[in-house]
Amino acid sequence: MDDTAALVAAAADGDWGAWKQLYQRFSGLVWSVARSHLMNASDAQDVCQTTWFRFSEHLTTLRDPGKAGAWLASTARHEALRVLRTSGRSVPVGDIELLGLDIDERSPELLLLQSEEAEERAKREQAVWEAFQELPDRCRRLLRILIASPRPSYQEIADGLDMPVGSIGPNRGRCLKRLGDLIDRRGVSGIRG
Repeated sequence: MDDTAALVAAAADGDWGAWKQLYQRFSGLVWSVARSHLMNASDAQDVCQTTWFRFSEHLTTLRDPGKAGAWLASTARHEALRVLRTSGRSVPVGDIELLGLDIDERSPELLLLQSEEAEERAKREQAVWEAFQELPDRCRRLLRILIASPRPSYQEIADGLDMPVGSIGPNRGRCLKRLGDLIDRRGVSGIRG
């Protein structure tokens, strides 16, 4: 049973635990929507903060408290679009971080082997990231939101991306196929199951 409306009511009455549960439940969604529109992580963080601030302002006046996730997704999208309109800038960032190795605890042979494996993994990750960057903007946004944790509902995704609920699944399939084709063209192995 979805207790979102009850949590919103409790948070509106000052229940910090309810507010915390709402934040834990929907922060991944808000972040994913913001990040799907904005390449700069600090802009996305600002959008998240603004979205939660707006939510706190409207907590007692939501028309349908049970759809708080959809409200948050829609607000995050509007805030991100506002930032895009007013900033006029974009800063490319990479989502791939290479894992560091703890040299002190490893033999030179093991270190060399792990270094080579890490280099191969980094090359694969970079190729996948480059393929992802070639996807149309709408595909990148959709795929970013679909990997949010906890996973948002299709209604929340629809509100966050301003698309019909019924088109999410088919678009997801087309975007993943296109990404797979781009990855295959790069000759990347070990990605598809």
